[in-house]
Amino acid sequence: MKKTLYTIVTFSIALVMTSCGSDTKKSATDNAPAITVTTNKVSLGNTNPFLSVSGKIQAANSADLSTRMMGFVNKIHVNIGDHVNKGQLLISINNSDLQAKQAQVNAGITEATIAFKNAEKDYQRYQNLFASASASQKEIDDMRANFEMSKARLESANQLKNEINAQFAYSNITAPFSGRITGKNIETGDMAHPGMPLMSIEAPGQFEVIAMVPETEISKIIKNTEVDVLVKSIDQSLKGKVHEVSVSAKNTGGQYLVKIVLDKTDANILSGMFASIQFPVEKQTTTDMVLVPTEAIITNGQLSGIYTISQNNTAILRWLRLGRTYGNEVEVLSGLSADEVYIVSANGKLFNGAKINIQ
Repeated sequence: MKKTLYTIVTFSIALVMTSCGSDTKKSATDNAPAITVTTNKVSLGNTNPFLSVSGKIQAANSADLSTRMMGFVNKIHVNIGDHVNKGQLLISINNSDLQAKQAQVNAGITEATIAFKNAEKDYQRYQNLFASASASQKEIDDMRANFEMSKARLESANQLKNEINAQFAYSNITAPFSGRITGKNIETGDMAHPGMPLMSIEAPGQFEVIAMVPETEISKIIKNTEVDVLVKSIDQSLKGKVHEVSVSAKNTGGQYLVKIVLDKTDANILSGMFASIQFPVEKQTTTDMVLVPTEAIITNGQLSGIYTISQNNTAILRWLRLGRTYGNEVEVLSGLSADEVYIVSANGKLFNGAKINIQ
């Protein structure tokens, strides 16, 4: 009986302690200070009656430099950001094997030159003898054949020298035009392989925009049409003109490539910036997109979400399915609808159920 009474008392005390701990934790959460947040309302893209697509700025004249030969990189003469002139040496690749071949070719040219000169003298001598009837027709024919063969050997040796000289151009990589170095994919001592991109160069001053237009709208895009280009990162609108319109979407997933050449401007634009191009044609289809700024997106592994606000002014993490990125905004395919309010930033660490104070 005493043992039974002791068990009942112990269980009662444990239950009371657990209840007190739960109340204490709940009270601590309720008494936590509210986190001040900044909110925004879901915006719908493509509400403009005119066709607007996203694109990326790139230099009109750019090149990825590579080599046709294999060898170790002896020296890299420039760095990223350097301005270079046309013909300036950029990369030196070990060419000791080419130097050996060049020596062999030069020796072959010397030998062929001597043989050609001897054959030429013999041919001229037999021509004089044949003219004075002192040499037969067969002898003059043999001398002519020997002369022509010596001439062909000398020409072959000279062409082989031109081939070796052309290969030297791939061991000393030079700038194809004046511009600025934008990328470097190799370091001194690395092994260069044929076709491997070694360095990137761009000619500053003229830029173009590459945009992808859906098949429902491409028929209205006409070459030489003037367009407005909004560069979101610098918040400037530039003028441009349609330069190329692709007629095939075979390798672009149903999207047609359109190239816009930008007018010369003093705006501080750089390759890789995102832009929005507005064509002066009415859209054939009206599709609204839910767009949110990328800074408001919360990531956890492969999951992406955003904090919304409950009726009790608490933060609620909602997982989203995202689409394409348009500059500093991303398309929300599901999980968020129009006119909903979401949290852009907070002055503290947000979590599910956190009390918030809208700024």
